[in-house]
Amino acid sequence: MAIQANFSFLIPSQSSLHSHSFQSVNPKIKFTDIQRRKSGFLSKASGEQGEDYLIDAPVQVGDGFSFSGGKFSDGPSRSDDWFKRGKYIKAHPVYGTGEKAKDPIFGLTMAGSSQSSTDVFRWFCVESGNAANPSVLLIHGFPSQAYSYRKVLDVLSKDYHVIAFDWLGFGFSDKPQPKYGFDYNLDEYVSSLESLIDALGLDKVSIIVQGYFAPVVVKYASNHQEKLKDLILVNPPLTNAHVKLPSTISVFSNFLLGEIFSQDPLRACDKTLMSCGPYKMKEENMMVYRRPYLTSGSSGFALNALSRTMKKDLKGYVEKMRETLSGDSWKVRTTVCWGQRDRWLNYDGVEEYCKGSKHELVELPSAGHHVQEDCGEELGQIIAQAIRKRGLNISP
Repeated sequence: MAIQANFSFLIPSQSSLHSHSFQSVNPKIKFTDIQRRKSGFLSKASGEQGEDYLIDAPVQVGDGFSFSGGKFSDGPSRSDDWFKRGKYIKAHPVYGTGEKAKDPIFGLTMAGSSQSSTDVFRWFCVESGNAANPSVLLIHGFPSQAYSYRKVLDVLSKDYHVIAFDWLGFGFSDKPQPKYGFDYNLDEYVSSLESLIDALGLDKVSIIVQGYFAPVVVKYASNHQEKLKDLILVNPPLTNAHVKLPSTISVFSNFLLGEIFSQDPLRACDKTLMSCGPYKMKEENMMVYRRPYLTSGSSGFALNALSRTMKKDLKGYVEKMRETLSGDSWKVRTTVCWGQRDRWLNYDGVEEYCKGSKHELVELPSAGHHVQEDCGEELGQIIAQAIRKRGLNISP
């Protein structure tokens, strides 16, 4: 299936791509507030007050840029199957005036799927395994989705209670527009992660985080070491050479061009996922990553905002992460997994830093930046082995 990179301004007609919606997903799906129960942290609450959440609803008039010329699928897709595996949980309060979000180009009010929740953000989470077993939290990198951990999740769920989630602005989670409840700065991501972990009720958890979100997670962990059993960093920006974003991401931070390029799934998904390693992703998997960008302008504008933040603040966060992980006050056992065919982050200096900080280093010669995409099963086994070293008791 070919996808042409043509842009259209949705004034006033819809993009042609929306005539091909996912047939197995009703565009209007009702979810009620989420609450925990013993069999798992996510379930549909039986409360009287519910909310209608528009999941991948067609783009409406005034939704800013929209990519045209592509389509979702003529039938059931992997994105449908992945969506069915997950549930929503509400975490982190919305800070804003409640004003309707407008696109940053024309100032037009955006469609319902681009609006923030009125009170608390909605996070898409996938849970697997026995809830009585030790908990493992899988945190995707930038830009990516929880879907990237699908193979890792299946491996770990045999012995652990595993949770993967989409960050705000990604996948099926809320995608608030900047200045309308969430501004995509890194401090906000730290506090929102704290809110999510609290909402999940995870008192002791092993955390795995990949890529450029690692400094965010380490900052959270530095203030909550008592909640962590293990920390596993997968191709994190660790050295002074890693503080500059690669051109394939930094282009989204450019004035005006960033807003335009971030609306193109071929740039936002295909190029960013396959230019940083030896990936040969199947078309059905790429369509899962493209889907948020094909649905609405909100994903692209979120990517644009976070790229600008990363370009400005990443250096300070990486320096703080290095200081934290090598400091005497850091007590969490830490493992670094490194895909050596990473085209974004150079391996030079990584081994030396891990030795100096006394952190275990595991090398994956055939993997690139997004290790979980290249070697998902192998990474799952490495994670399980690293956690087992603590002698955790596994429930049958």
